[in-house]
Amino acid sequence: GDIPAMWLRDSTNQILPYARYLNQSEGLTKLFAGLIYRQASQIVSDPFANAHNIDGLTGPSPHTGDATTYPTFGPSRTDAMKPGIFERKYELDSLCAFLKLSRTFYEKTDGSLTQPFLSDTWQAAVTKVLQVFEDMQTSTADDVARPGGAIYQFQRTTSEPTDTLSHGVGNPGMYTGMIRSMFRPSDDATTFPFLVPANAMAVVELRAVAKILRSDAVNATALASRAEKIASEADEGISEHAVMLHRVAGEVYAYEVDGYGNAYFADDANVPSLLSLPYLGYVAADDALYNRTRELVLSPANPWFFKGVAGSGIGGPHIGLNMIWPMSIIMRALTSQDDGEIRQCLELLKATSAGTGLMHESFNKDDVGSFTRPWFAWANSLFGELILKIAEERPSLLF
Repeated sequence: GDIPAMWLRDSTNQILPYARYLNQSEGLTKLFAGLIYRQASQIVSDPFANAHNIDGLTGPSPHTGDATTYPTFGPSRTDAMKPGIFERKYELDSLCAFLKLSRTFYEKTDGSLTQPFLSDTWQAAVTKVLQVFEDMQTSTADDVARPGGAIYQFQRTTSEPTDTLSHGVGNPGMYTGMIRSMFRPSDDATTFPFLVPANAMAVVELRAVAKILRSDAVNATALASRAEKIASEADEGISEHAVMLHRVAGEVYAYEVDGYGNAYFADDANVPSLLSLPYLGYVAADDALYNRTRELVLSPANPWFFKGVAGSGIGGPHIGLNMIWPMSIIMRALTSQDDGEIRQCLELLKATSAGTGLMHESFNKDDVGSFTRPWFAWANSLFGELILKIAEERPSLLF
């Protein structure tokens, strides 16, 4: 992409469309395996960091002033911004992206290429991921009551409230079985700590990675059992705490909840999102609860859904009001079962590229020429994935 740092989430999504060709290219296999090793080493270094610097090729992070610490001994805490870290926003989906990359490589190579999963670094990274998930299943009250305070704390001097956490820990959540996330896939702070689509992604990927861990080649059954336990608890937590009654739409998935009965009814363009639940593998595209949720988030009842002269779609607080993200239009097409809706999305994506031939981060609902980030690699890769999927499943829409 256009930033000299590597995000766990973005780097996974940038290469996922190529996974279908893994058995056809040794070079592609090495690329995937190399990224798995790279991500694993980053997670071992610090599982709470969402982005890292390129080794020796970039200067210090612009975020070195962030106040993010971890407990060490007794009441003392240590600065966590190590030289290799670009940003240390703890995002549940970032760790899920590592699991998804691993799972995809394993499945697309039919489990025949197990070298990455036999390495000490990969298994250490998975262990770190599971530990973070278990720690973040605790209530906020129990977390901050530890001798050294909360496992993870983060504050930034900023003019944007979504770029920092209240008192370093964010709004409180009670125990639900779900996993707390301090930030969203947009890098914005969560309103309530249980980000539902990220937990849905965690359920899917934990169960998938457990199969790798239980394979004859890897044989890490203790880790597999931990992964399965967390997945079951998070899945039950979603059912019990995240399915809420909306005043217009009826029973739907909330975007975020806190376990106390509060819910945020919305959706954000960044994936994982509520719109993307079938894409994540959590529900079927024809699931009734999902489709009520889908109808809600693709309507003005979602505060981040915009419609104007240039088109309609979902945005988010990261860029702000009236800015639609092509990613949401791509995801709408990826999760649609209707040829007409998919065709409409394709036409909209073509029109809103503003003649650049690329997907942008966002565009103004009334002016496609007013856009952010001319080169947004994640969105371009997701668009490529959409085209490949349509070519395989609905070729008449393209040819």
